[in-house]
Amino acid sequence: MAEIQPVRGWRYGPRLRSQIDRLVSPLFDVVSPRQREALYQNPLNSIHLSVPRGDDPAGQALARLREWEQAGVLQQDELPGIYVYYQYFRLPGSSREYCRKGFMCHIKATDWDENVVLRHESTLPAAVSDRAELLARTEFQSSATHGLYRDDDFDLEPYLDEAMRSPLYETEEDYQGARDVLAVIQDADVIRHFQRVLAAREVILADGHHRYEGSLAYRQARRAAAGAAYTGHEAWNFHLMYLTNAAADDLRILPTHRLLLDLPGIGSAAELLARLEPYFTVLTLDDPYDLPERIAGKQWAFGLYLGEGEVYKIRLRPEVHAQLDWPTTTEVKNLDLTVLHYFVLEKVLGIVGSDAQRQWPGIAYVRNFPECLTRVDKGEARAAFITNEVSMVEVERVCHSGAVMPAKSTFFFPKTIGGFLFSSIAEAETSAPFTDVFRV
Repeated sequence: MAEIQPVRGWRYGPRLRSQIDRLVSPLFDVVSPRQREALYQNPLNSIHLSVPRGDDPAGQALARLREWEQAGVLQQDELPGIYVYYQYFRLPGSSREYCRKGFMCHIKATDWDENVVLRHESTLPAAVSDRAELLARTEFQSSATHGLYRDDDFDLEPYLDEAMRSPLYETEEDYQGARDVLAVIQDADVIRHFQRVLAAREVILADGHHRYEGSLAYRQARRAAAGAAYTGHEAWNFHLMYLTNAAADDLRILPTHRLLLDLPGIGSAAELLARLEPYFTVLTLDDPYDLPERIAGKQWAFGLYLGEGEVYKIRLRPEVHAQLDWPTTTEVKNLDLTVLHYFVLEKVLGIVGSDAQRQWPGIAYVRNFPECLTRVDKGEARAAFITNEVSMVEVERVCHSGAVMPAKSTFFFPKTIGGFLFSSIAEAETSAPFTDVFRV
């Protein structure tokens, strides 16, 4: 199953670690244009490596990396380790502080059909190519993807907690309101135990499908070039991943609502409701802010906000579900979002097929519930469909079925941050003394 290796991590040098809040950055696919511009103003922020810009972005990142290495901005740890990463956070409306526990290491980048790392989303080829080019030019990984393994016995958590007694550094509060803490485990026996536990498990990719596929593409190119000299132990076989336990209660998935900017062929709210009625029961409500509570825990139920006091709870008629004839698995067909995309986007709006829906400019994916209502009220959108979150059990079922979910189905919260830990997959890492010690 999963093969993991410790990392001789690259981190910001001692003189900069007290400024870590100013050096970390959001992941490349969630950072907003406004955030980017603010972060680019700091010449040492990690965004210059993770989301480089210019006429030759990958070349700019490589030049910046070499400059930082020579100036001591980034320094490599002398000993290999597994890097423990905790994120403390709260959810809106709750006073409870969660702590998502996990660790960062290298994992062998196996192809999807090997069923070691499992996906639940499709990717966009252009974004994969962008990540692969950046990796090929720099041979450096600036942010970890997020993977999930299941261990109902919580075997590794005591080792993680012990390491956290001596943190390397922590943020006061990152861009999403979380507090991030990093520590390291360098005990060889403990690291081997981590390897044994993961060797018996599959890993579900929670976040970072494009970066992971970029690693796969780069590995495949290097393997083809190596020919008969390929051993499987070369550093470029591996990918930086943050691994968390899917059995933990602190693993949170937030809903992503659907904002319809356009309703093609539909002239009024009454016409939309009439087209929905053959598929859904429609219940009129008074307060749009009641919608999340009214649909919570109910299968195939959605909130619908059309502005001007038009608030509805809609729920698929059970007998209609058999009409869902997309060529996918039962596990995917049972998802709320599959129902929404098939019966609303395809049947009601005429956007036929998941590929067409993914490319359709008339939909926006919004996580903030009040923002959905506001944008409809302002006339920026014609309708907001409020959804429930996807459960971890549903994610696991879909992954094990071999299928993928509709676009933007999951939003694991909080996101990992870039700049906390970097790793190299250059040739020098292949011949590092520790590789034989920890070889599986």
